[in-house]
Amino acid sequence: MMGIQQFVCDKNTAVVETKKGKVRGYVYGGLTIFKGIPYAKAKRFHSPVETEKWEDVMECTSYGFVCPLLGTGKPGGELRVPHRFWPMDEDCQNLNVWTPGLDDKKRPVVVWLHGGGYEAGSAIEHKAYSGANMSRLGDVVVVSVNHRLNILGYFDMSDFGEEYANSGNAGGDDIIMALHWVHDNIANFGGNPDNVTVAGQSGGGAKVTTLLQSPAADGLYHKGIIMSGVLSYILPDAVGSAKETAQLLMKELNVSTAKELEEVDVHLLFKAFNKIRPQLEGTGKNIGLRPHPNATYVGEPATVEFREETKNIPLLVGSVFGEVAAFGAPEYDKYSMSKEEQIQVLEDKFGKEKADKLIALFEKGYPMRHVIDVLMLDYVFRGPQIPYVAKRSALNDCTWSYLFNMDQPIDGGCTPWHCSDIPYFFHNIDLVPYTHAENVDAQKVQEEIFQRVMAFVRTGNPNADGFAEWEPSRPGCEKTLMIDEKSVVRENIDHELLPFLQECMTEGLAWDKLQH
Repeated sequence: MMGIQQFVCDKNTAVVETKKGKVRGYVYGGLTIFKGIPYAKAKRFHSPVETEKWEDVMECTSYGFVCPLLGTGKPGGELRVPHRFWPMDEDCQNLNVWTPGLDDKKRPVVVWLHGGGYEAGSAIEHKAYSGANMSRLGDVVVVSVNHRLNILGYFDMSDFGEEYANSGNAGGDDIIMALHWVHDNIANFGGNPDNVTVAGQSGGGAKVTTLLQSPAADGLYHKGIIMSGVLSYILPDAVGSAKETAQLLMKELNVSTAKELEEVDVHLLFKAFNKIRPQLEGTGKNIGLRPHPNATYVGEPATVEFREETKNIPLLVGSVFGEVAAFGAPEYDKYSMSKEEQIQVLEDKFGKEKADKLIALFEKGYPMRHVIDVLMLDYVFRGPQIPYVAKRSALNDCTWSYLFNMDQPIDGGCTPWHCSDIPYFFHNIDLVPYTHAENVDAQKVQEEIFQRVMAFVRTGNPNADGFAEWEPSRPGCEKTLMIDEKSVVRENIDHELLPFLQECMTEGLAWDKLQH
């Protein structure tokens, strides 16, 4: 009998026929794994097209190129968000597959869209993006996707000719091409093309909404999971023409045509863009880093309606308690402070009248928390999530809202931060240190999240045996699952609190520090 950790890689094992040719992966840990399968190709600023067929068996045992990034970033914060970096190239339309078997079992398929806004990230950037445990323990096929980003994927060049008509959504077109690949090929990998869930965190979650609003994606997926990804105010659509930005780029690069801009070295292109970007940001002009509303993408639901064609797609929509505010070291040690001391801090900061109202609203929605935690409560992600869920739930009875509410064991216990729920989602808490601490039952929380996610990808309903009943939200009644060691479902937890908290706060969050 084959042991679960047995490794097999030879000319006859893990070979699958796709519509373009055969690919070879490897067997390990009870799974068959493929890395770097090409799903499309594209010229810069152009829509993707199908790859040519190949004759020989293509070896797909190494991750493919990731999209080039505008900057490298500074090392730091790896304890909270552990990164992996990889060789970059514009030929980045590739995907990875984890499957329990190359058979005809028609397993549910989870397609993971990575974070980083529409500007950064990759399918392997976070260590916990590995689909192995999800595939093995959930008996599902997991697919993660690389696609074009930043000005390579979202730069509107439509003023320069029909060939660039949808350049402002090229990255989204890549994702749609990946979903076509899944539809056409995933049955040969043991998956069901008629049961596909698109899921993503942060920018990846926002891309799920982009798919909902893109007619060309209809029928290629059947459910969606949006984790900290309702980004209406953080990443609004790139409206209007990017002609001025393109002309400034051309001037900086000493070229005069779109074709020359298309062919300039990518490092020079990025250097020029990074030079002109500061003078354009904040002007409202299209600088090409987000989806562009046009005939192929109707726009954010914050400004237009959800499309009728996708109104019955089940959605899980949620965020985490602290998001970006929780990245910084705790200003106060809540575990060593009395409640009176915490109240005094709030009174000193906001005045007694406002502090009293804040505390009353906070304790009503978050009775399980220390009152000082109100200073860490996110309202920039959670705030737009509330109207998003309300608008969506008015169309159907399959919109579920959640909040990851479990403190993590750093500095004695800090509110959960942006990305802190990713390891739990993938059943990968063993890959990150912060989930392993005395007196923290991270395994229990992981099991609840994972079992609910697996129930959702199978049936479109996240209720699972052994856990509290969770009803879908309705307009005026957001039923939020507050996930912790003792999860509870509460109604309208902070609908009155968040606007008042935002009013009280005098300084915005440091979004320039947001890495995902």
